[in-house]
Amino acid sequence: MLIEALEGDVTVVYCNAIAASVQIEVEPVGRWFEAFLKRRNRNVSASFQELEEEEELSEESEDEELQLEDFPLLRTLDPKDWKNQDHYAVLGLAHMRYKATQKQIKAAHKAMVLKHHPDKRKAAGEQIVEGDGDYFTCITKAIEILSDPVKRRAFDSVDPTFDNAVPSKGEGKDNFFEAYAPVFERNARWSSKKHVPKLGTMDSSFEDVDNFYSVWYNFDSWREFSYLDEEEKDKAECRDERRWIEKQNRAARATRKKEEMNRLRTLVDTAYSLDPRIKKFKDDEKARKENEKKAKADAKRKEQEEKERARQAELDAARLVKEKEEEEAKLVAQQAKKEKEIQKKAIKKERQKLRTTCKVLPEWDGLSPGNEL
Repeated sequence: MLIEALEGDVTVVYCNAIAASVQIEVEPVGRWFEAFLKRRNRNVSASFQELEEEEELSEESEDEELQLEDFPLLRTLDPKDWKNQDHYAVLGLAHMRYKATQKQIKAAHKAMVLKHHPDKRKAAGEQIVEGDGDYFTCITKAIEILSDPVKRRAFDSVDPTFDNAVPSKGEGKDNFFEAYAPVFERNARWSSKKHVPKLGTMDSSFEDVDNFYSVWYNFDSWREFSYLDEEEKDKAECRDERRWIEKQNRAARATRKKEEMNRLRTLVDTAYSLDPRIKKFKDDEKARKENEKKAKADAKRKEQEEKERARQAELDAARLVKEKEEEEAKLVAQQAKKEKEIQKKAIKKERQKLRTTCKVLPEWDGLSPGNEL
């Protein structure tokens, strides 16, 4: 609704035609849609996508030439026992392990193929084992495992070089931070969340320490144990046997997962019981509560003392009023007594005067006519 124009004002109205709406087709594009398609097509979670993005960023910053470690036992490996081999060591990445990017893994595999391919070795006059019995099969299996994010995580979960040990109470009693900081740092790799807080120092604030134990007591681990499945369902001869194998594998994984969570819980519980900061915070809290209790007791005592003083003041005031009233009553009584004495003396004096007057008059009996007083 337009407001009313003032006198002398001019109102100008512009009218334009509105263009008709046009229907267009749009397609989902962009990095986030691409990431969604990758996760859906490969049936992986967002955490895997984050891992790949981290690797891509690290790959962009890689300028150094990849250094591979020699693995002397490579030629002695049994391809049939590929599950027990160290895939990182096979590709010369034993020194990098889970920190190796996909670019580094592919580069390492390429270098190993160029060096150990059966055709090249055969051309050099080396005796080659025909079929899958040659050790080169171990290299092929290593890249198969490490180039697949799901399979790689399964292998990383049971990395034979990972130290699962948890320090005892005796180990960390005198050197708590030196004993426990490295343990928490190496176990932080299993976290599904980024930026796991570190143990900190003796000077860490209460908020930081509380946040640290809160994270670890609610630790969400991606570690799983499918790599240790003893039975392969692909070898089952029928559907029932495959279901039975899957059931056995699930039960074994659940047992190992429970043991892993108990291990982490033991680590956190032991650390919490030995952490000198916890004792300090508890002592500070106890002192604070005692001070608060003492302050409340002092305040209550002062309040009672104030009430007692007020009550005593009222009693004193009432006593003074009573004493004053008693004093006034006493004065009134004394004055009345004094006046009574005065009256008594006056009566006595008048009586004496009367007696004196009677003595000087002639004798009379008071009964004879004419002798009335």
